[in-house]
Amino acid sequence: MAYSEKVMDHFLHPRNVGEIEDASGIGEVGNSKCGDIMKIYLKIEDDTVTDVKFNTFGCAAAIATSSMATELIRGKKVEDAMRLTNKAVVEALDGLPPAKLHCSVLAEEAVRAAIQDYYQKQGKEMPEEYRFECSGCCSACEG
Repeated sequence: MAYSEKVMDHFLHPRNVGEIEDASGIGEVGNSKCGDIMKIYLKIEDDTVTDVKFNTFGCAAAIATSSMATELIRGKKVEDAMRLTNKAVVEALDGLPPAKLHCSVLAEEAVRAAIQDYYQKQGKEMPEEYRFECSGCCSACEG
């Protein structure tokens, strides 16, 4: 299984690792089949993602997709960040092996879960087409 140089760079030198103490939104997702768990923290000010951090337990692709997803949404308006797709993450990493595409889906889901948490804390409804529906696969929620 060959990884692109960008995947290896984001795996070996992940960006934005850590936690945000007073996060505006937190999203945690996991995949019970592979054991990958991603947790993304957002700091949102004036409807803009001003800071983003992550902690991921998983393979090289899981770490790389988490790192790239944080890079892609930093500085973006919330509305734009919630439109992040796994395809955009894969393209930004110059591709992933087919067996690792699920990691990019987890990254997209973690971002959406964090934005959904932000909306809930604000007493707002997240647009239905972007809502994250937890399957309960990682016990991060009540499922």
